[in-house]
Amino acid sequence: MADIFTKAKRSEVMSRIRGRGNKDTELALARLFRANRITGWRRQVEVRIMKRGARNSGAHGLSRHSQATAEVTRPTFCVKPDFVFQKLKLAIFVDGCFWHGCPRHATKPKNHRVFWRRKLSGNTTRDQIVNQTLRKAGWSVTRIWECDLARRPEVCVRRVQRALT
Repeated sequence: MADIFTKAKRSEVMSRIRGRGNKDTELALARLFRANRITGWRRQVEVRIMKRGARNSGAHGLSRHSQATAEVTRPTFCVKPDFVFQKLKLAIFVDGCFWHGCPRHATKPKNHRVFWRRKLSGNTTRDQIVNQTLRKAGWSVTRIWECDLARRPEVCVRRVQRALT
């Protein structure tokens, strides 16, 4: 069946559609946390890595207070892990097998192969960058595969408990 929109209009329509995340898998992990009495976590909390830098304010005519606050902190990296234990600086991500390239269960679409190869490899690269950046800032990162959560939830709980100690 032919598309009723032009290619440009279809692109505009599709660009307005926002993903809903992996809510079901996140809720499954939250239930496991509650069942195993794991506390101190929050969902979808933005983690900001701050970098101190001097602001070029030109100190002419500034009050003493303004001059003292001329050096500011700016977030240079922001990410929203699925679960955050802020006091322990632990970020937990629940990765979907398709979107993040699970070595056992990821499938490769047959249509638009170049697009999907680029998209999925970009997701994997971004995951590596997020891991490295958070670890350099003193955070611990744990990634749990969606398939492990469904098939071996006890292993996932042990991994989280080990990361918490």
